[in-house]
Amino acid sequence: MMNEEMNLEIRRLGKKDMLDLITLMLDVMSRLPSQDHFAMDEEDYFHDYVLKNGEIYGAYLGGSLAAYSVLTFPKRSGHNPGREFGVLENELSHVAFLEATVVHESARGRGLQRHFHRLREKRAKENGCRYLFSTVHPDNHASIRNLESEGFGLAFTRLMYGGKPRHCYVKRL
Repeated sequence: MMNEEMNLEIRRLGKKDMLDLITLMLDVMSRLPSQDHFAMDEEDYFHDYVLKNGEIYGAYLGGSLAAYSVLTFPKRSGHNPGREFGVLENELSHVAFLEATVVHESARGRGLQRHFHRLREKRAKENGCRYLFSTVHPDNHASIRNLESEGFGLAFTRLMYGGKPRHCYVKRL
């Protein structure tokens, strides 16, 4: 799908795109003010979990991957954040998790994170989900603003991902 407003091609990513995704993730992460701001995933996680239990969307600018965003459907797996938010066991299959969104500096300011939020919410609804969850570093003000503007509410703050502070957000669909 081409987004004329942003002059970007946005499409679902697959196995063949993982090298570009990992390269972008490492590149953007290398310039963050603190490594605590991002919980980096290993390539195996994308292959073994995300591509089987979710969707990844990428935004291409000038033919190069400039941003990506991850949506997972954790069902009853150990990766399901619904348990931490108090979702009943019989409702866990209705949970979707907005995982990482990474945007290269060259593509920032184009509303990509909001676009990805809306796309992932639409896909979650189409997949029968009733709950959306997301986590964000407390100092990531742009992401916090974007989550809250899309109707997410702060549920709690705690250490996650190996001791990194995270605000935990929820939206009921």
